[in-house]
Amino acid sequence: MEEHLTVGRVAELAGVSVRTLHHYDAIGLVRPSARTPAGYRAYAAGDVERLREVLAYRRLGFGLREIARLVDDPGTDAVAHLRRLRGLLLRQRDRATAAVVAIDRELEARAMGIRTTPEEQLTMFGARLYDTIGSAYPATRRTEPRIAARVWEALGDARTVLNVGAGTGSYEPPDREVTAVEPSAVMRAQRPAGAAPCVAADAERLPFEDGAFDAAMAFSTVHHWRDPIAGLREMRRVARRVVVFTHDGSDAAWRERFWLTRDYLPEVAGLVADWPSLAELARAVGGRAEPVLIPWDCADGFFEAHWRRPEAYLEESVRRAVSVWTRVGPQAERRSVKALRDDLASGRWADRNGDLLALDTAELGLRLLVA
Repeated sequence: MEEHLTVGRVAELAGVSVRTLHHYDAIGLVRPSARTPAGYRAYAAGDVERLREVLAYRRLGFGLREIARLVDDPGTDAVAHLRRLRGLLLRQRDRATAAVVAIDRELEARAMGIRTTPEEQLTMFGARLYDTIGSAYPATRRTEPRIAARVWEALGDARTVLNVGAGTGSYEPPDREVTAVEPSAVMRAQRPAGAAPCVAADAERLPFEDGAFDAAMAFSTVHHWRDPIAGLREMRRVARRVVVFTHDGSDAAWRERFWLTRDYLPEVAGLVADWPSLAELARAVGGRAEPVLIPWDCADGFFEAHWRRPEAYLEESVRRAVSVWTRVGPQAERRSVKALRDDLASGRWADRNGDLLALDTAELGLRLLVA
């Protein structure tokens, strides 16, 4: 690489206008710090690295003020930015996948002579993964009382609670004043009568004042956020206490312990490869991480819930309510389900995993962040 790059050369390589670069310079976002032998301003290697990050965040839809905060974060180096950007791009891909699923459904409907409503036609343009899987939630996703007790205990003496990424409200404490935030219209529509008031907003931009709530909680939703770290920091901003149910994607051991990902669905490893580490998640809220064991008869049908009931994964309704199956794609889903069905019929699954039948709980990487 050339030692210094002129403004024109950088614009050419980056696919942006010189005017854009001048604007970034004027507002102090990216300033060329070097000079060419002829005395013209030029970009040094560090300037190019910063510009690369700015452009990447910009193309992901971040505003310039938010980008400045991200690239100026002293706790994030170039490698951390690359990992974060890769994770954001993967989540953008998931949203595109959800849109493709919505389009495929309409094509199937039209092939059968069914015309979709105007509302349904517009849905595909704002398709979210939750919108794609949300209609299946009532059948298999409900409150698991033993896990709920852990969450509610962690809320301490909080009287006002913000539930971020609230979904249908399964884990909202009944004895507190709850305000819910949920971006998916599909999920909001399924909240029961009498549920807490729900605001349509994203975790990364909570429409509340600093310290507006005693506590903020999030249950099994952080992996759907565009920027998990930003969302967690927002929770910390609006509440004095934060409680988050999530998973430790940085620990490869949990993937090995869970027979479904180990023997049938290795694609899950790719989904969590760029997930922020547990330490990063905990640092974002300034708290600690506690393991959460999964009971064998877990009432909530999240991905790991049926670890001792393998036949459940053969059921379409169980899989449709879990985002992992949509994210790995139909080919991987069909292959893994067929292999599991064959192994259950032949007794091979029992030969490999028979020791699980003696366990009442399993540790599969689920964590409770408490701050």
